[in-house]
Amino acid sequence: MSNAKVVLLAIALIGSNASVAQAEGNPEAPVTYSPSSKSSIGNFGFDTAGMNQEIQPGDDFYSYANGTWSEVTEIPAHRSNYGIFTELGDTAKKRVGAILENAKGDSTSAIGRAYSSFLDDAAIEARGLAPIDSWLNKVRAVDKAGLPALLAEADRNGVQHFFSGFVAPDELQPGQYIYTVMQHGTGASNRDIYSGRGESAAASRASYIRHLETILTLIGESDATSRAETLYAFEEQLATLHPSAGNSPLKALTVEELKEISPDFDWDVYLRAVGVHGQSVLVLHPNLIADEAKFISDAPIGVLRDLLLVRSVDCFATVLPKVVADESARYFGGPPSVSYEQRRERAAEFTTKILPDAVSRQYIALYYSADTAAAVDQLAADIREATARRIQALSWMEPKTKAKALRKLAAMRFKLGYPTHWKDYSSLEIRSDDAFGNALRSNQFAHDDEMVRLAGPIRDWEWGLSPIEVNGYAAYNRNEIVITAAILQPPFFDRHADPAVNYGAIGAAIASQISRHFDDFGAGYDESGRSVNWWTKNDHDAFRRASAPLIAQYGAYEVLPGLRIDGRSTLAENIADLAGLTIAYDAYRKSLGGGEAPVIDGLTGDQRFFLGWAQVWRRNYREQNLAQRITTDPHSPSIQRTWVSRNLDPWYKAYNVKEGQKLYLAPKDRVRIW
Repeated sequence: MSNAKVVLLAIALIGSNASVAQAEGNPEAPVTYSPSSKSSIGNFGFDTAGMNQEIQPGDDFYSYANGTWSEVTEIPAHRSNYGIFTELGDTAKKRVGAILENAKGDSTSAIGRAYSSFLDDAAIEARGLAPIDSWLNKVRAVDKAGLPALLAEADRNGVQHFFSGFVAPDELQPGQYIYTVMQHGTGASNRDIYSGRGESAAASRASYIRHLETILTLIGESDATSRAETLYAFEEQLATLHPSAGNSPLKALTVEELKEISPDFDWDVYLRAVGVHGQSVLVLHPNLIADEAKFISDAPIGVLRDLLLVRSVDCFATVLPKVVADESARYFGGPPSVSYEQRRERAAEFTTKILPDAVSRQYIALYYSADTAAAVDQLAADIREATARRIQALSWMEPKTKAKALRKLAAMRFKLGYPTHWKDYSSLEIRSDDAFGNALRSNQFAHDDEMVRLAGPIRDWEWGLSPIEVNGYAAYNRNEIVITAAILQPPFFDRHADPAVNYGAIGAAIASQISRHFDDFGAGYDESGRSVNWWTKNDHDAFRRASAPLIAQYGAYEVLPGLRIDGRSTLAENIADLAGLTIAYDAYRKSLGGGEAPVIDGLTGDQRFFLGWAQVWRRNYREQNLAQRITTDPHSPSIQRTWVSRNLDPWYKAYNVKEGQKLYLAPKDRVRIW
């Protein structure tokens, strides 16, 4: 799951999602849902056929739980890895596709009209570049004085340029929104090409320059080769002004203060046109923003126009003629639209992007029952209670800090399944014969909807993910977690499965997101989401000491010959996995009321709990993808994520793990943070 800053969520009432949303187009129609009385996977929610019981759990728990699955599961030719998350994503896409196919003939359905407009490739081809020409001509005519206003219009149209921004809760003053300004400008699919060396980087640069030239040629620009090279050189210089990974300083400034540190750009005109009226703004890397503004001010207007021309076409490529869409797919990695089935997939992605809540509402009505919602809410409540018990027992946290932690936990909002409110698209014009117009108007609708937040209260009901995305997150500045309906499916959750499997799977996932609010990053945000450190120095020092052995433990894993996990860069995610599994096990045992679970298929309840954890991390990688992930992914690979169980005493008892087995850790070497 994501570990972004808004790593990600909101609403205080457990069980508030128990009622099922009604379908678009007939809000009074009852929803029918016919669940099976049997678990969807195996006899109790776990695929025992995918195990390899010839392997000892204490030697390789991942292969014991998933070995046969790994051997028989092929990675599709077009994918770099394949696993449970991929399966769930494919399932969600198929369901959405069926919903949209059913809606495409209904003129009263906005999602049906949007979907039909994208499928009408004949109409898109017939219009050519006419839909975007008026905007491109405006770009071609802009001068330096008119640039700030044009960039603001580009923002509203969804076109990326030199700066970007977003509206989010103010971390210093919870309860209100603030606009954040940040840098942008580079357009390559991988920023490393601007500074990379060697044959691979050179090939990537050549591919990007070819893309710039192709786009300029397709829209009728002269001297495209020379202009593409000039534009690339401009971007390469611009990239040197962008921050490297690491600390991201934010500073709250009035517009007047921003103008003082960055006098080379008309921030008054730009911000007013964007929709910021007199409010202060947050500026990410203010000094670099000033440097970029000066760089743009000094640059020839021709190269600035060319950058905007290319970005504009890239933004709308999928709703422009096939030659443009295919070039975008060639460079950015999407499949060219060569078959009706592929066109349908892209049409579904398009519709979901411009009308996410309308599509999600239909999905929830059909695939997320009230009974499932209620069962998930109860399990999450158990996880919350278990987290409170674990906080009270922490050895590294001071008593006064524990009191603050418990207040934060009590105030935390759980968003499970889907939002309590749906966005209203009734003012957004969607036509069945105008794919480009639908894309443009939806971008403008989204921009206007975002900017109007500045004048109103916090929308606690809004989500940072669509319910049909297979994911979840923790939002530090909102003190909330989000778990989507699309991940609340087998094998993560099945209300007919053995509870042990559910606690080991989705229970651990929920607990891991909660735990992020109580690690050394979550320590920077209090129960209201305010950016303030609520830990003592002793807490920070003790947490680092408790976490340090996990760095060494994961750093010892050699995933490929000569390639080891970076225990430091994956530490936050490894801590979350350890916390999630520990808390979920506590909740599971408490749910048994002091008794023992029945033995099923020769497996005890504790064994099934840990199998539930292992099953959700099933994934096969191509070697190149795995090697890349070791150096870029903040998560450990699936095998090693499963192995976090070796730090829990109950895992040893459950599987009779003995000294001498490969995963065995002496009790003193087991990492105990939670």
